[in-house]
Amino acid sequence: MAPPPQRLVLASASPRRLDLLRQVGLEPDAVTAADIDESPLRNETPRRLALRLAAAKCAHVAAADSAAFVLGADTVVAVGRRVLPKAQTAEEVRACLDLLSGRSHRVLTAVAVAGPDGRRVERLSETRLRFKRLSDDDIARYIDSGEGIGKAGGYGVQGRAGAFVLELQGSYTGVVGLPLYETVSLLEGVGYIRR
Repeated sequence: MAPPPQRLVLASASPRRLDLLRQVGLEPDAVTAADIDESPLRNETPRRLALRLAAAKCAHVAAADSAAFVLGADTVVAVGRRVLPKAQTAEEVRACLDLLSGRSHRVLTAVAVAGPDGRRVERLSETRLRFKRLSDDDIARYIDSGEGIGKAGGYGVQGRAGAFVLELQGSYTGVVGLPLYETVSLLEGVGYIRR
């Protein structure tokens, strides 16, 4: 008798994460956004924040669908210990880009996976980037594009902001929102077999 088919649930509404999974041949059976409070805790480091949120998203969705493999992720952009917001307004995009202009920052993407057997694993991808010094025109054009809205740190490296990057050390796909090597490794580690 054949084992029952495996189900994969992506605990994220991010279209970028879904696109990245599809890029490596993974098609989730369901996409379920986890409704959790993403506010940093007092004195929480950016690394701990990313790991906590990815694990919480994964656990929230796994609690409702315990027979599936559940994948949660969270991306945090940080300058030192300062966590940049997921920009919701043009003013927040401007504030983020002003801060990132001409300096280095880190993008931390945590991935958490829950298996139907109850196993839970997680991993953190850390990428260092350095932006060129941004002119007022660079920032104004980027704000006008609307690409920074809803993005951690006020930018998406896969779009126009890619032209701001002088240096990137680490996982490009981690900066986009899902480090693929780590994601596939974690899924395989808990027994998920790619179709």
